[in-house]
Amino acid sequence: MSRVTNLPPRDTDGPEDLADPHGTGPAAAASSSSSGPADTAAPRGHGLRRDIDLLEALASDEAQNAGGLGVVRLAHLVGREKTQVSRALKALAAAGIVERDPDTLEYRLGWRLFSLVARTSQNRLVRMAEPVMHALSSDVEETSHLCVLSDREVLTLLSVSGHSFRVHGWEGRGVPAWQTSAGRVLLADATPDELYVRFGTASTPPIPELWSLIQEASRRGYARVSEEFETGLVGVSAPVRDFRGRVVAALNISAPKSRLGDRLDQAGRTTAKAAARVSVMLGWEPRHTSFPRARLT
Repeated sequence: MSRVTNLPPRDTDGPEDLADPHGTGPAAAASSSSSGPADTAAPRGHGLRRDIDLLEALASDEAQNAGGLGVVRLAHLVGREKTQVSRALKALAAAGIVERDPDTLEYRLGWRLFSLVARTSQNRLVRMAEPVMHALSSDVEETSHLCVLSDREVLTLLSVSGHSFRVHGWEGRGVPAWQTSAGRVLLADATPDELYVRFGTASTPPIPELWSLIQEASRRGYARVSEEFETGLVGVSAPVRDFRGRVVAALNISAPKSRLGDRLDQAGRTTAKAAARVSVMLGWEPRHTSFPRARLT
């Protein structure tokens, strides 16, 4: 992607942009119903270009080094009104293209966007993780997966096979977070209140049980499951952390219980070492990872 400083000049915002910064909302729909294709092409393309400008800004060195950018800074970088940028970011966040940090309220590129390009290995996480995953799969002779959290589900970005057996077709698919070892490490930074907000009070398993499983995985350094997601399938997962020490992904090993069940803990320790290697490449320094742990009340 090009640097933000090289973005093309912006046109002056027209009335249609104030009503709908993307050119795809109700105003655009009304225009589409009463005008021909030539009339609707410009505002739709105009809105898409503006979204790309925001994505360019969020992919800049400044955004990557800071871990995200706020609305005011983004508005300055792309040369647009703050209210317009805020509306556009909310729409992009609703689609999973960008994410908003709940602590800093800053925006960063979202995992749905990364999942769309994961197979081309262009994003940094996949690029850093893939060679480590090949080594991991070779060491344990099983399939490894790179996973991220998407709302209540675990989304697989990349799978690498180290054996003739492979779980096919998981890239881009989501599975319930509470049923998987990857989900338990991806939720390591969540507080009990955040778990209730994410899963509700009627979750399966109940939040207290899920919290206990997450804490157990944190103490061990990896999570393990045996036939909890699928009969005959076992797995282990370990956390991948970014430069702030936050869990941003999980490395997972999944295999038939008949083959991996007796060496599940060994595979867990090996996976944890591999995940730590990816974390270091993302700027993680173990001595700086220290978060206060909330208690479940």
